[in-house]
Formats: sequence, C-alpha cells, structure tokens
Amino acid sequence: MEKADYDKIYEEIKRRGRDVLYSPKYHEIAGFTQHGNISVLRHCLSVAMLCVHIADVTGWKIDRTSLIRGALLHDYFLYDWHEDARWHRLHGFTHALRSMKNAQHDFGLNRVERNMIFSHMFPLNLTHLPLYKESWILCIADKVCSSIETTKYRK
Repeated sequence: MEKADYDKIYEEIKRRGRDVLYSPKYHEIAGFTQHGNISVLRHCLSVAMLCVHIADVTGWKIDRTSLIRGALLHDYFLYDWHEDARWHRLHGFTHALRSMKNAQHDFGLNRVERNMIFSHMFPLNLTHLPLYKESWILCIADKVCSSIETTKYRK
C-alpha cells in the first residue's frame, strides 16, 4: 500500500470511528497485549486499516462506518488474556461475545457491527457465522494481521 493510500485510509478511520477512537474507555485496550508485543489497540487499528484496504480492492458496496467501527471494536474484551487465569484458556472461543457485549454497552452497535464482532473468530466458532460482507472482511483482515503479529513480533 502506498503512503498516500495509507494516509487516506487512516483519515477515513479517524473520521468514521471518531466516537470510538476519542473515547478514554477505548484507550484502555492499549494496556493489554494481543499478539507478540503488539497491544490490542495497535492490533485493532491494523485490522481496521486492512479492512478498509480490502473493501477498496474488492469494490464491494458496504457500510464503511460499520466496517471501521466493527474492526476497531472486534477485540474490545478489556482483560489481559495472557494472565494465568483458568477462564483465559478459552479466550479464543469466548472473547468475541465479551467484546460484543462490552462494545454494545460502551458505544452501541448496529446489527452489522454486532455480527462482525460476534463472528470474527469464524471458523473457530462455528456457531457464530459471518452474515455480512463487512463480517467476512473483518474475519480475513483479523487473521492476516494476527498471523503477521504472531510470527513477526514475538515477545
């Protein structure tokens, strides 16, 4: 992606995701590690960037505001899953629902955003199916970013 494209996407994310990005509560996720040495905040921003890029490349008619908000909030689970707690062992299966509930409570979500967040771990969670193009884009972008973060940015 060229710098001009990157800057354009970043500006769109700031504009469409303003209510999320400028919320002090949202920035709590900067204190939690996601993959390797990447914070949950940085991960969510990377996923949002890739989501918008994928939407641009495919040319699909989508709800871009929902795409951005869903991507920014997809891992809004608000805990450190690396801590040695028994219930963290199921993080991969449970954090999508927790993220969706937290995001609904703190920001309010529409049906597309709820489905995006709830289904972003598909196919690990086979009962939470992506129903919208925005949900599929998030599934793909999250897996690409997670793979890069896990292999490239190890602690």
